[in-house]
Amino acid sequence: MSPSSPPRRPGEPAMTALGFGGATLDPADASPHTFPDGGRWRVEIPSVEGPEALAAVLKESTRLDLPVHRISQGSGVWMLSDDEITEMVEATAERDIELCLFTGPRGTWDIGASARTDSRGGGLRARGHDAVAGCVEDALRATELGVRCLLVADEGVLWTLHRARVRGLLPADTTLKVSALIGPVNPAAYAVYERLGADSLNVPSDLTPAHLTEIRRISRAPMDMYVEAPDDLGGYVRMYEIAELIRRGAPLYLKFGLAKAPSLYPSGLHLRETVLSTARERVRRGRLALDLLARHGAGDLMSPLGTRLPGELHRFGDAGV
Repeated sequence: MSPSSPPRRPGEPAMTALGFGGATLDPADASPHTFPDGGRWRVEIPSVEGPEALAAVLKESTRLDLPVHRISQGSGVWMLSDDEITEMVEATAERDIELCLFTGPRGTWDIGASARTDSRGGGLRARGHDAVAGCVEDALRATELGVRCLLVADEGVLWTLHRARVRGLLPADTTLKVSALIGPVNPAAYAVYERLGADSLNVPSDLTPAHLTEIRRISRAPMDMYVEAPDDLGGYVRMYEIAELIRRGAPLYLKFGLAKAPSLYPSGLHLRETVLSTARERVRRGRLALDLLARHGAGDLMSPLGTRLPGELHRFGDAGV
């Protein structure tokens, strides 16, 4: 699927025959960008909350022949033991899958109540020095155990970890992923996050195709987007838009959450059966989406499995400032 040759839109031949044909797509709306390997999209399975859930995802992805580029976790590094992290690192390395773990405390997991007010206060960010330090502690521990992708939900944490990466306190090939909890909603904000050190950015799933085009006119940083969002992120289901989301938003990670599913964070044995069943269903949703892409002639230009780095991105001057 090249930017100049859009895929077949859902139902279009029949709609045209009935006199309800859609407007012609403008080639200028298409993203000109790709991942460094030339691919326009990758697959991410989120909310994989430990080794057992990871094993379920890997087994189900093999059974359904679903390609997976990245697996992410939402409860946080601090909710996993060293042995559990090591087991997840080794299992994903065997399949050339990137493993991304969430860093540290955030707004609803401490004593602050402002995030629970109608105004949402400071949101789900890291409150105070100690919360940022906790995120740094998680990042150092995770990377020492072999993790090379860190998920962040605070601008200050992002900038701090980027500076740590530049200074050699974190491995140079560590990638930093902006969470959907603080995802940017306009091109200017997207550019700021990129310059603060983001290597991929999860945008809210209610952005329109036009919004994606606006972002792509100023940034080529990889974008993450829930094709199906959890209820606490809106519960949006955008399966039939998936080809157009790729056309507008590439390079794009396709994420498969679950609407109408219980929240998992922070995860533990008390949620074991829910964690495992929802992990398997996320893989199934991914398979359904990729089948739909193929039917619409948009299943090509997927990044090769095993690729993870974002390529050259724009940063604010000296990261030591």
